[in-house]
Amino acid sequence: MTEPIESASCPPDVEVLRRLIFGRATCRAYRAQQVPQDVVRSIVDVARGTASWCNVQPWDLVIASGHSTDAFRNALTEHVEQHPGNDSDIAFPEEYRGVHLDRRRRAGFQLYEALGIERGDRERRESQSFENFRLFGAPHVAIVTIPQELGTYGAVDAGGFVWSFLLSAQAHGVATTPQAALAMHSKFIRGYFDIPDERRMVCGISFGYADEAHPVNSYRTNRAAVDEIARFA
Repeated sequence: MTEPIESASCPPDVEVLRRLIFGRATCRAYRAQQVPQDVVRSIVDVARGTASWCNVQPWDLVIASGHSTDAFRNALTEHVEQHPGNDSDIAFPEEYRGVHLDRRRRAGFQLYEALGIERGDRERRESQSFENFRLFGAPHVAIVTIPQELGTYGAVDAGGFVWSFLLSAQAHGVATTPQAALAMHSKFIRGYFDIPDERRMVCGISFGYADEAHPVNSYRTNRAAVDEIARFA
């Protein structure tokens, strides 16, 4: 990972923010222990401060915990096994090119290397991919939706909220997994949780306490340097 820029003059709040941002990583194996409800509510309470276009705050959450999560997990995996196609409310990328393809591949190779999966082992790679629909064993999942009529900017606002949720969870000592894969089955998920048809699913966020001993949580993806992503005119 590209190391964050350090400065002796950085205010304390900047150091806290750096620690939260560069300290979190997508979790792919969880312990069974549930997060206390007051902690879950506190995570959402912080995230609700996210800025949005005209302050519309388009995000809406359905949060499952414990037995509710297990029932959803079982129903989702059964559905995906029978209907493996993509039924997302929001179009997925048509393709990845250039540096974006390189970054995507590098992240995938790191994942497989951590798990000892050979590049040609298609069966194990597909099995690991299917863990998305088992929620990586997480005891909680949040389903994020927006009103259909707000379109692209509603989705942009929701992306900001998702990131605030991830950082808030990190600050509370809770691991997270933002999952676009769940949105591949938006219609089923909306029906399962009785979410109105006029809302569009953005993603799911599985969360809980990380299984730190699991090898899948042992690696960290890299980040592009400032001069790779910013041009100062």
